[in-house]
Amino acid sequence: MSRPIELVIHMDALRHNCQKMREAARGRFLWAVVKANGYGHGLEHIVKGFAEADGLAILDIGDALKLRRLGWKKRILMIEGFFDEEDLEPIQEAGADVIVHSERLLSILEHHKGLRLGCYIGVNTGMSRLGFRPSEVEAVRTRLHAIPGVTSYGVLTHFANGDPSYKENGPATVGRQLDRLGDLANDPEGACLAATTGMLFHPEVKGNAVRAGIALYGVSPDSTVSEKTLDIIPAQTLRAKIIAVQHIEKGEAVGYGSKWIAPRPSRIGIVACGYADGYPRSAPNGTPVWVEGKKVPMAGRVCMDMISIDITDFPDADVGSWVELWGQHIPVNEIAGSVGTIGYELICSVLPRVPVRETEGTL
Repeated sequence: MSRPIELVIHMDALRHNCQKMREAARGRFLWAVVKANGYGHGLEHIVKGFAEADGLAILDIGDALKLRRLGWKKRILMIEGFFDEEDLEPIQEAGADVIVHSERLLSILEHHKGLRLGCYIGVNTGMSRLGFRPSEVEAVRTRLHAIPGVTSYGVLTHFANGDPSYKENGPATVGRQLDRLGDLANDPEGACLAATTGMLFHPEVKGNAVRAGIALYGVSPDSTVSEKTLDIIPAQTLRAKIIAVQHIEKGEAVGYGSKWIAPRPSRIGIVACGYADGYPRSAPNGTPVWVEGKKVPMAGRVCMDMISIDITDFPDADVGSWVELWGQHIPVNEIAGSVGTIGYELICSVLPRVPVRETEGTL
C-alpha cells in the first residue's frame, strides 16, 4: 500500500475560476499564467481546466513545447522573454510570443535571421525587475518594426502593488505606475497591463489584454480579501491520513525540541505529511488542519515525514481519517500567514513524491 498522502486537483474549481477571471477581463484578451508547472497544479491539468482562456503565459521553453504536446493550440507567451539566442528556435517551434525587456534581447533579435515572432515590449513602471523605461519605448518599437518577421503587440508592464492592502502613499501604487506609462497605457498597438490584482481591484486599468494568475487557482492575491468574497474556489487540496494515535499524559512532550507540552491527558494524531512533502517546517503549534469536518490544531514541530495534531476533543478523528493541510476548508493563505510567507509559495512547493489526483467537486 502506498503512503496515504495526495495532492488533489479540483478540475471544476479550475474551470470556475477561469470563468470568473474571464468576467473580470471585461472583454479583454485573457492570458492565463501557468508558470511553475501551473502554480504547482500540473500542466496536464491546467490545459483542460483553462481551456477557455485565450492564451497561456509560461516561463520555460520546455513547458511551452509540453503545452503543445498536450494539445494546446492557442497562443503561448514566454513571460520572461528568452534567455539566449539559442532559445529562439524552440520558441518559434512552439509558436510562442515573447516579451522583449532589455537592450540585450532586442539586439539578439536584430541580428537573428529568419524570425517569425510576436513580441510585447516590457516596460518598467515601478517593479524594477525587467523592462525598458517608458521614455525608451518608442525607440524600441521603431527598432522592432524594422526586424523582418517580428510582430509587435504593444506594451506590457507589471504592477508592483496592486493589492488593496498596499498603502496609498507608497512609491509604486497602481496610480503612480499608470502615470509613468502616460499615453502608453492606451497604446494603439496594444497594452497588457493588469495582472490578477489589476483585474480584480483596479477597474481604471485599461488595455486590450490581461494576465490572470493566482486567482485562477482559487487563492486570493491579498490575504485581507477572502476567496469567498472573490467567488473563487481553491483548486488544490493537500491531504494525508492519520496513521497512528498516541495517548499521552499531562506534562509529556511531542516532537523534536519538545515544543508542545500536553496541558492535560491528550490524544495526538500522527499525520503522514511533513516538510519533505512541501508542508512548511516553520508552522507553529496551533496551526489549523481540517479533519472529520472540524478545525484541529497542530501540536509539535513539523517533521520530515509527519505532523502531529491534537485530537483530544475530536473523538471522530482516528487512524484512517483524512486530514486536509490546505485546500477548500483551510485556505492556503491562512497557513502562509502563520509562517510568514504567501499562499503562492506553498502551492508551488508540494514535492514530487506526493501523488497527484484530479477530481470533480469537493472531497
